[in-house]
Amino acid sequence: MTEPSRTVLVVEDEESYIDALTVGLKREGFRVVAARDGAEGLRLFASTKPDIVLLDLMLPRVSGIDVCRQIRATSRVPIIMLTAKTGELETVVGLEIGADDYITKPYRMRELVARMRAVLRRSPTEVADESGREVLDVGGVRLDAGRHEVTVDGAAVTMPLKEFELLEILLENAGRVLTRDTLIDRIWGPNYVGDTKTLDVHIKRIRSKIESDPANPKRIKTIRGLGYRYENRPHQP
Repeated sequence: MTEPSRTVLVVEDEESYIDALTVGLKREGFRVVAARDGAEGLRLFASTKPDIVLLDLMLPRVSGIDVCRQIRATSRVPIIMLTAKTGELETVVGLEIGADDYITKPYRMRELVARMRAVLRRSPTEVADESGREVLDVGGVRLDAGRHEVTVDGAAVTMPLKEFELLEILLENAGRVLTRDTLIDRIWGPNYVGDTKTLDVHIKRIRSKIESDPANPKRIKTIRGLGYRYENRPHQP
């Protein structure tokens, strides 16, 4: 299924990848805008307002990490990191500053497009269009899906889209164990290709915002070999 209205900003300094992405993504129905360094990427992001960003980790002038950080400071547009590095540190850093997913070079176009469509299905625009969602108040954590707002013991907390959706599912199922496979399927979609590291990093980021002691979490518990459980039972505010 093509998506002609979707604009992809590709921030990549290798011409061979730019050429392949431009041809492949246009074939899938996307409009492609390319930047060849981080500074140009930030300028084009502001001027084109893309629906999704494919962001190389290693860029001249402004690094991919810094580009991601600056975009995420003002926008929740989906970001997928493209990296030739396979080390855990680079992956974790990219996810912790707000990237929605990552894919390692060389990658298959089919896999990349599947990842893109998975994050686009859960874009902020689609979430904002939903109506009739309840406000959840669970053990001092209050989540308003319609307003995309989270407060912890009365204090506002900022959460990117994926963290927000993951917390919402945990609150809706408070007291129940949710397996890693279930959470990945709900947040990243049934066609997600990858391991559970992405999920674990997002849980870590949520804990840093809602737990008084993230190293000894009281709200989100890890159930070894299975997944996660939010401890408190929900009640309506």
